[in-house]
Amino acid sequence: MSAPAELIVAWTDRFGDAVTTEETAGGLSVGVPADRWLEALAFARDDLACGFFDWLTGVDELGEGFAVVAHVYSLERRHHLLVRTRVPRDAPSLPTATGVYRGAAWHERETAEMFGIGFEGHPNLVPLLLPDGFEGHPLRKDFVLAARVAKPWPGAKEPGESGHGAPSRRRVRPPGVPDEGPWAQVAERRRAAGRPPREGPDA
Repeated sequence: MSAPAELIVAWTDRFGDAVTTEETAGGLSVGVPADRWLEALAFARDDLACGFFDWLTGVDELGEGFAVVAHVYSLERRHHLLVRTRVPRDAPSLPTATGVYRGAAWHERETAEMFGIGFEGHPNLVPLLLPDGFEGHPLRKDFVLAARVAKPWPGAKEPGESGHGAPSRRRVRPPGVPDEGPWAQVAERRRAAGRPPREGPDA
């Protein structure tokens, strides 16, 4: 029996019809109800030797709510597990997984900040990445980015300028393009057409 098949049997024996399983390229993905989230993570750690916690994040599934996914790995048995559950959109919340995997603390903070998902019992569920006063959760699909107000650059535009409207340096034309005179416009048209300018009155 292959490793994914053995894992499927183990999950089904423990959770019965409450679990869904899907083989992936890297291992096995299992889905459990939200009220059995911590039980599933503890089962992965204790019974399936997945002692290495890799990451945890959220996925906005719009009308279906939010999925919360954790990736764990067994160093002894060399198998990967994606453990996932779903929480409703109107009140997304799960118990914190920090009692099972201490490494989940940072990831839960990030997920709470980016998706607005609560993690009950987290020891320090405070903002992690966004600046103070930031409103909203930017990884939600209904989050709207406010247009930035265009402001003039306060510094100098060119080296040596004071920043108070001094003119920029004189632009130097490419070789072969006269600075002025009747042939300047012809040379510019040749450059616009992708042909190199030529010097002299036959340009």
